[in-house]
Amino acid sequence: QVHLVESGGGLVQAGGSLRLSCAASGSIFSINTMGWYRQAPGKQRELVAHITSGGITNYGDSVKGRFTISRDNAKNTVYLQMNSLKPEDTAVYYCNLFQRLQYNYWGQGTQVTVSS
Repeated sequence: QVHLVESGGGLVQAGGSLRLSCAASGSIFSINTMGWYRQAPGKQRELVAHITSGGITNYGDSVKGRFTISRDNAKNTVYLQMNSLKPEDTAVYYCNLFQRLQYNYWGQGTQVTVSS
């Protein structure tokens, strides 16, 4: 089993920055992908960004150039640096870990609210 604990959400004004962290524990394999998804009220969950254990990254179109994902493999932790935040970035952000081609784990979610 894998447990994901997110931190760093909160309230920020438009144009501001926040940094999310997600620490994974449990049965974690060295090869995996960790990432962030978000879900706004009334909308589907969408990819924000993910990063493989080898450092390959992928971003959702709406956050490219503003958000940066990184990870510390030794700590099984993934980070999301969010800059130039917009009100439309308001959502619950979920940490995700995918491994062994079939096992998908989710954190409990952290609220990010961007005021205009």
